[in-house]
Amino acid sequence: MTTFNLDGKVALVTGANTGLGQAIALALAHAGADIAAVGRSAPDETLADVRKAGRRGEWIEANLDDSNGVTAIVDAAVAKFGAIDIVVNNAGTRRRNDALDFTQDDWDAVIGVNLKSAFFLAQAAARWWVAQQRSGKIINIASMLSFQGGIRVASYTASKSGLLGITRLLANEWAARGINVNAIAPGYFATNNTQALRADPKRNQAILDRIPAARWGDPSDIGGAAVFLSSRAADYVHGAVLPVDGGWLAR
Repeated sequence: MTTFNLDGKVALVTGANTGLGQAIALALAHAGADIAAVGRSAPDETLADVRKAGRRGEWIEANLDDSNGVTAIVDAAVAKFGAIDIVVNNAGTRRRNDALDFTQDDWDAVIGVNLKSAFFLAQAAARWWVAQQRSGKIINIASMLSFQGGIRVASYTASKSGLLGITRLLANEWAARGINVNAIAPGYFATNNTQALRADPKRNQAILDRIPAARWGDPSDIGGAAVFLSSRAADYVHGAVLPVDGGWLAR
């Protein structure tokens, strides 16, 4: 269907070197988009696969711990590609500790990357689109903990709950400007971040028992949602969150 074709589009994806970010970048590339991969380490494997798909791929080196650099990220992407059309706020981090012992450093580190930098990167992209009188798509990567409390991840839960709220706020403010802001909420995926959970027989089985699909998600499972929300097919979708969770939230 032509409405899902991303030919001629440029997608800026943070945290695209591994896991879900890599899978999203490759799905967008296979749909026709060029990829600006943002992060502190070179996403060599991702960019090689993007180029194998026949699309341009460039690394924009950036430290998302510091939101002051987000305007430079947008400027660099525009300089390399001539424009940006899609922003995927995927980069994230988490710190674990009991709430009684949680430190301000662990709070600030997670909120800074997961929420503050995501908001200000969206703002920088939207400012460019408004100045150029262009439309654009923003996809924030939320979490099951945008809906649930979790344990021992206070700042992560706060950041992902906040990111969902910010998604809705930005949709309210920017929809009339032709800027779509939506979110994807991944469930339990087989990535490096969940290796310890999958290696624990009791935790692994407890998680599988809760998932109606009866399996961990493969990173490739998230690509279709990202392509949809990036495409013309989602032009009238604003402020939505699309769970990609094997049915976890429906349980």
